[in-house]
Amino acid sequence: MLDLAALTEAPYTYTDVGATLQRRPPGYHLTHGRRVLGHGDEVYDAAARAIITWRMHRDAGLTVTTDAETVHPGAVAVVGIGVGRLRIQAPCRVVEVLWSHDVAGFAYGTLPGHPEAGEEAFWVRREPNGTVVGEVVALSQPGRWYTRVAGPFGRVVQRLACRRYLAALAKAVG
Repeated sequence: MLDLAALTEAPYTYTDVGATLQRRPPGYHLTHGRRVLGHGDEVYDAAARAIITWRMHRDAGLTVTTDAETVHPGAVAVVGIGVGRLRIQAPCRVVEVLWSHDVAGFAYGTLPGHPEAGEEAFWVRREPNGTVVGEVVALSQPGRWYTRVAGPFGRVVQRLACRRYLAALAKAVG
């Protein structure tokens, strides 16, 4: 297992920190998913809690080892992808947190040892008509030899993960 304390000072493995929430820099593969989750305050609150407490990740079938039960800027997590001895450890650190009346979520960036290099953001938004929408955006480049070799298969895995995150949000709101 990776040392969470050491990861708090580890450098990000990409240069465009904050890109998922602000802009789309060239050179990254973009994965984007959006799902209508329902309508109203209860749906929004449940989805926001699922994102901010890492529940969405866990309900998507990932393991999460973290130094923070709720996300905050600088929080470190090691997300486990896969099963048993085939589990890949993906260390990341929270870059930014969104928390307002109508938007809640966060973005994290990859750290050394992550299979990708880039950033992923997860948020829920309450639209003016009360519709609640969940979104996931990932900007990535291969970060390890095996993700470079995987080529297009790696992007398929990212799209699958995106769908699983959004399905986990839908489950969280009932």
